Formats: sequence, C-alpha cells, structure tokens
Amino acid sequence: MTLTLANLVDRLGGRLCGDPDRVIAGLAPLQSAGHDQISFLSHPKYQHQLTASQAACVIVAPAFEALASQGRSAIVTDDPYLYFARLTRLWKQIHQPQTGPRIHPSAVVDPLAWVAEDAFIGPLCVLERGSKVGAGTVLKSRVTLSEGCVVGERCILHSGVVVGADGFGFAQHQGQWEKIEQLGAVRIGDDVEIGANTCIDRGALEDTVIENGVKLDNLIQIGHNVHIGAHTAMAGCVGVAGSARIGAHCTVGGGAVVLGHLTLADHVHISAASVVTRSILQPGQYTGVFPLDINDNWEKNAASLKQLSRLRERIKVLESEIQNNKET
Repeated sequence: MTLTLANLVDRLGGRLCGDPDRVIAGLAPLQSAGHDQISFLSHPKYQHQLTASQAACVIVAPAFEALASQGRSAIVTDDPYLYFARLTRLWKQIHQPQTGPRIHPSAVVDPLAWVAEDAFIGPLCVLERGSKVGAGTVLKSRVTLSEGCVVGERCILHSGVVVGADGFGFAQHQGQWEKIEQLGAVRIGDDVEIGANTCIDRGALEDTVIENGVKLDNLIQIGHNVHIGAHTAMAGCVGVAGSARIGAHCTVGGGAVVLGHLTLADHVHISAASVVTRSILQPGQYTGVFPLDINDNWEKNAASLKQLSRLRERIKVLESEIQNNKET
C-alpha cells in the first residue's frame, strides 16, 4: 500500500505543511533520510541535522515549523517522538502484516492451556497446563509459559522468554539445601512487552505479578513473588530479587539490582548499574554507582571508603570533646 502524507495525517493527526500527495517510501533518521523518506526531530540539540537533512518530510514541534518546512514538507505536532512511535507501528501494520499459522506447528500447547482466537504462538513455544494467552498477544519463538501462568491482552513476549520457572527457594539443613516447592504462578497484565531471554519466576505461595503496561528489556531476571507496578520500565540485565515490590511508573537502568523484600514507591527512577539496598519510599532519581577512575586511584578511594565508619566515630568523639571544652 502506498502511503502519502495526507494518509499519514488522516490516520495519526498533526498539521501538514507541504504537499499532501507526496508519497513516503520509508522511515529514516534525519542524517540519513532520503528524498522519499520521513524523519523526526524530537530534541533541539539535533536541529543542525535538520538543516542538512534530505528527508521528504520531518515531524517537528511547532517551534521548528519554519526551519523544517524550508524546501520540504513538515508535520507539526506537540510531541514528535510520540508521533514517530505511532508512525512506526502504523508502518509495520501496513508493510509487515502477521502471516502464517496462528499457532506454529512446532509449538507445544497443552490441551488444558487456553489461547485467545487472535493471539499468535511462534515456533517452538511451550504452553503448559493451565497457562493462558490473551487477545492480540504475540509470543515469538521459544517462549515458555509454565503451568498456570497467565499473559494478558496485546502483549509481546520476545524469543527465549521464560515465564514461571521455579523461584530460587531452598532451606538449608545440615550443610545441604532442600528445595521449597514454588506453588504460585505468574500473572502478567495487558500491553506488557518482555525482551528476549528474560526470566520471570513463579511465586513460592502467592503469584509473581507484572501489572499493565510494564516494559522489560532483554536478559532481565525477576525473582519469585516480585510485584511490578503499572507502566514501569526496566533496561537490560536488571536483576530484581524475590519479594521486592516496585511501584508504578518507575524506571530501572541497565544492569541495576534491586535486593529482595524491598519496596520502591511510584515514580522512583534508578540509574544504571546501581544496587538498591534499602527501600525507597519517596519519588525521585536515585544513583549508587562508584565512579569509574584509573585503577590506582580507584583502589585508594575504595580503601578510604572502607575507613569511613571509623572516621565517623572519631569525628563524633572530637565533636563531643569540643562541645565539652566550650561548656567548661
């Protein structure tokens, strides 16, 4: 299907400045877009790329309308990045429609599993007894839904995702570990996207819960009985230990770790590579990363850091002595 600028504006809104009959052949970044492609400007620091861009049309905020429309078309909207996101989905819907069987012949679906009529189950997926997949959800290749786990509507689970493996539960007895059976499941809400090879463990007694709109990147580990609030997003290689409760609209940067049984309030943002060792009950940005340095300097600073508790006690003593001297 041919898409003109008029088609795009009719479907996605915005105000068009330029030729409505201009045909768009593709989407591209500003610096590499060609004469038949559309791009976007979402941040003022990239406006120098706009001046040099060969794009047929650029999606811009009102402040850049005049600059964008010099020698090309422009679509003006309050949030160009959001507009471009919706354009990518429209483009894929038109040019890469879902094809092939609804449930791939190589998938293993237990007779007691339930799959919505418009869900898609990819190659080599495994759906165990009692698992459920909601309407419009897509499971890419090699996704595993363990017994009793539920995935809501319009979700995307990318290749290698494992939902409902046993949580890491063991009791120590006489120097050996005895397994604690994991009797809960995993409940995933609507509009959730889970990246490749991410693992979400089933609960020990209660369910592990991923609420609506959560976005998880690749290679994330979610421990048993974790509860993640709506519209929270986590970047790659995050680890969340068992029974942690993470609020809604939080973000966790790549490689960060949240220890078990902690609570993060709504709108908490954790910087990449941080280790959360205590509950955070107030919204805000939190960082716990020891600064990168030349190794010799880093070792000296680390050695000093280890002495901070002793230094604190010495300071307390000195302060007490000074106060006593003032009083006498």
